[in-house]
Amino acid sequence: MAEREDRLPFLQLIPNLVTISGMCLGLTSIRFTMTGKFETAVILIVLSAVIDGMDGLLARRLRATSEFGAELDSLSDFLCFGVAPALLVYQFALGETNSLGWVFVLAFAGAGCLRLARFNVMRSEPDSMRHFTGVPAPAGAGLCLMPVFITLSGIADARQAPIMVAIWVGIVGLLMISRIKTISPKAMRIPKGLTIFLFMAMVVMMGMIFTRFWLLMVICGCIYVALLVPPIFREKGRLF
Repeated sequence: MAEREDRLPFLQLIPNLVTISGMCLGLTSIRFTMTGKFETAVILIVLSAVIDGMDGLLARRLRATSEFGAELDSLSDFLCFGVAPALLVYQFALGETNSLGWVFVLAFAGAGCLRLARFNVMRSEPDSMRHFTGVPAPAGAGLCLMPVFITLSGIADARQAPIMVAIWVGIVGLLMISRIKTISPKAMRIPKGLTIFLFMAMVVMMGMIFTRFWLLMVICGCIYVALLVPPIFREKGRLF
């Protein structure tokens, strides 16, 4: 009987294995950043964000949720969406600013760590199922990488304005630790009349993934920023 209790069903390990896979992608992204292969590094972070959405879904579907898995997920998120994008942006556009750029990188990574720590503390609260407090770590990583997306899409070269990039990274860090409430995907409800437009948007997105990927990332980032404007004005002076 004791031997049986020491064994876990393999299905219960799958979500954690998926989380570890995402962490490996984030760590490998740092490796490619250090060798100057920025496009590959960005794609690996995007893939780790996709995996981050999968592991929680798998855990719920397989009824394999656990405190261990939740903590593992947060540690992986800090690496993939706090450290990896910050280092990527620094190497890509902030290296010439020397210490100033590094200060903003540290601020972003620290904000990501604080954001995830607060999420862990608030995870048991009922309201956490309907809203995120502050910009979630994966979304924050995407916003942090916007200068890279803009450059790779050919819209402009963010490397020509490193100070602006540094300030942007700092602003994103502040949004991550702010009190603004952004809706959780679990609580999203799509009106039936808009489903056809949603399907068409998905078709367009799938086409752009293989043709104008970097432009798609810029568009998604701009849409997300636009969605942040109403809650920012709603909170007014109570952002922090």
